Amino acid sequence: MTENSRVEFKSKLTDDLEKEIVAFLNSDGGVIYIERDEERAYKLSNIDEIQLKIKDKLKHNISPSILGLFDIVVEEFKGEKIIKINIASGTEKPYYIKKKGMSEKGCFVRIGSSSEPMSSKMIEELFSKRVRTTLRNIISPR
Repeated sequence: MTENSRVEFKSKLTDDLEKEIVAFLNSDGGVIYIERDEERAYKLSNIDEIQLKIKDKLKHNISPSILGLFDIVVEEFKGEKIIKINIASGTEKPYYIKKKGMSEKGCFVRIGSSSEPMSSKMIEELFSKRVRTTLRNIISPR
């Protein structure tokens, strides 16, 4: 398998994980494989801890909420444990990294095998298409 618009490989858990997740959410979804950490192979005892760390990073650092749009799975490949993150395409685009805001520095899109910053125009277009449910739009039963 090679990297493409739907697949990304990481040799270890890095701080740019959120960037890759945001790019997949703003595109057609995808899969990230995390193969090893600094010790070159995940120990069975710390895989649960790593999964919780990933979940917390995604839950607290990306907006709007992406709960239910990703799944973290452990698979075995060539005798080693790898972590697989399945990401669905989000419905509340644009997704962004909270600390960088809904800007070119916080919004990304997947183009080929890379994650690229979104232009201001693209961010505005996606935001204008976002479906918002407000009290004004809910039909009264009476």
